[in-house]
Amino acid sequence: MAQIVGWHRDKGKARRRLIHRLAQFVKVHRAKVQVVFDGSPDDEFPEGHRYKSVRVLYARPGSDADSRIQDLVEKSSFARDITVVSSDRALTSSVKARGAKVIPSGRFRQMLDEAGSIASQTMDPNEPVDVEEWLEFFQNNGN
Repeated sequence: MAQIVGWHRDKGKARRRLIHRLAQFVKVHRAKVQVVFDGSPDDEFPEGHRYKSVRVLYARPGSDADSRIQDLVEKSSFARDITVVSSDRALTSSVKARGAKVIPSGRFRQMLDEAGSIASQTMDPNEPVDVEEWLEFFQNNGN
């Protein structure tokens, strides 16, 4: 999230924006994405929530997101199929040692920008709205 200008002023808004951008990335690249945030879960996006195929996770109480990511990679039977986005040296070293690939945060931000551009160009204004997805979103978020 540190790649997002002003993220520290409104962390909830920055999280939601990142989740939306990740959803665009998923749509363009047909990738499976999990995002792990530091801090307490957001009411709109609780632990384990999926938004347009983006799974939202949080650091365990008393821990941090990097530890949660390390744990996810360590417990995976297919670590070589995992790509971690981080510029943290300790985290990248740890997950690489377990077989995961790493993309630096700055490079991934560029990939998000590219995916957003592609997604906006390929949006069909006549495409029907996915009512079920909207209902699920608002029902799960108490709105």
